[in-house]
Amino acid sequence: MKRRIFVILKWALLLYLLYLAAGALLPFVHTKKTGEEFKNNFEPASFYSETESVDRARVVETSMDALESRVLMIHQAEKRIVLSTFDIRDGSSCRDIFSSLLEAADRGVKVQILVDGLYGTLHMQGNPIFYAAGTNPNIEIKFYNIPNPLKPWTINGRMHDKYLLIDDKLLLLGGRNTFDYFLGEYNLRNLSYDRDVMIYNTKHGQEEAWSSSVLSEAYEYFEAMWQSGYCKTVFNAPSASMKKKLPAARAELAEYYQTLKEAMPELVLAGHDYGPETVAINKATLISNPTHILAKEPWVWYQVQYLMAHAEKQAYIHTPYAVFSKDMYEGMKEITDSVPEVTMLLNATSVGDNFMASSDYTRNRGKILDTGVSLREYFGDHSSHGKSILVDDRLSIVGSYNLDMRSTYVDTETMLVIDGEALNRQLKACIDDLEADSLVVQADGTYVPDPDVPVIPVPAKKKWIFAVTSRLFQLFRYLI
Repeated sequence: MKRRIFVILKWALLLYLLYLAAGALLPFVHTKKTGEEFKNNFEPASFYSETESVDRARVVETSMDALESRVLMIHQAEKRIVLSTFDIRDGSSCRDIFSSLLEAADRGVKVQILVDGLYGTLHMQGNPIFYAAGTNPNIEIKFYNIPNPLKPWTINGRMHDKYLLIDDKLLLLGGRNTFDYFLGEYNLRNLSYDRDVMIYNTKHGQEEAWSSSVLSEAYEYFEAMWQSGYCKTVFNAPSASMKKKLPAARAELAEYYQTLKEAMPELVLAGHDYGPETVAINKATLISNPTHILAKEPWVWYQVQYLMAHAEKQAYIHTPYAVFSKDMYEGMKEITDSVPEVTMLLNATSVGDNFMASSDYTRNRGKILDTGVSLREYFGDHSSHGKSILVDDRLSIVGSYNLDMRSTYVDTETMLVIDGEALNRQLKACIDDLEADSLVVQADGTYVPDPDVPVIPVPAKKKWIFAVTSRLFQLFRYLI
């Protein structure tokens, strides 16, 4: 009898594991094409303007600037703060931000925080500081698409957006998650370079000018996400044992805020003038993928590919990694066939921090070179996580979208397309700094030598592992 029960349980577990694998993988196997409805509504001319916008902008490049900008922005809030992010993890930069958010909430600001459900569950659940925030009457935290083991297709539908909205005044959008690996300089040995762009609405407080600012597009996008059935409020109903920890957590954050206030008094002041630090632009436009949790039409890729393919002189892509579908290879070939100069800068596999993407690149690097793109590999002291595109000397595209299949067909993504020559120059200067630590990849896979840029070799053990995983991961590369 016991043996029979054991056999039944063994087969039940096996069937469940097969169901789990099939449910997590099969809904995403088929990569969709952009539908005719979206194509018919796409207006490339809408990204450009010949007059100056109500919005101004600047690139936020360094990790320290990224943290300080967030803290300062939070202190400008009078009515509302929106923080949408893929991943939050406890640490010094997280506490800089959350202690500031609690201070804002205590003075009456409404705070809404939206986090991806998988990473929020992994890195936030059970931590008293997030309950201290979530039980504040002016703070609400939601998770997007909490994975359900009985519905395995929920495992892969991720929200990859990263942006901060302050009233009708400020927007910061880019590729940085909310923890020490991306923000501040609390751990210089474990740091990633990344990039945001800040938008300042010069007509904030003037309702008649609201629709002219890209902030209105960002709020509309956020509200659609926030109100969707995919999002669930969390940290608002602590258990009895967690309630006992809340007084200490609140006191800890209050004490942390006082330390922050003493250490960086210039960041906790209201009324900061963003005019001098930003540059004039003609227009900023938000683009995004569909927001449901299943396989998506590649809306962001379709738009950026079109804009690059219609460049007059050059298109420059900065991406952490490159994992292309058949359609993406063809799209890149269309770009290189029509544009005189097309360059892509990405991490060398010895520097990159995404093991799966590096494995795929190891196998498919030659296919990328075959598209005709001028390929450069970055050999800096830290991995580069920025996602940006330059189109001629006018358009700048910055956001969360990696040039890979997951960002193209699976995740939600947000990018800002900005028309403005001054910002384009800013962004180009930032990319030029990274390019100075890169090497050109030749058609045969070797590098053009540069005495100032030593090749960082892939360790022998890692190279052996890549030899295996670069083949194995082809089975599900559509999720990389």
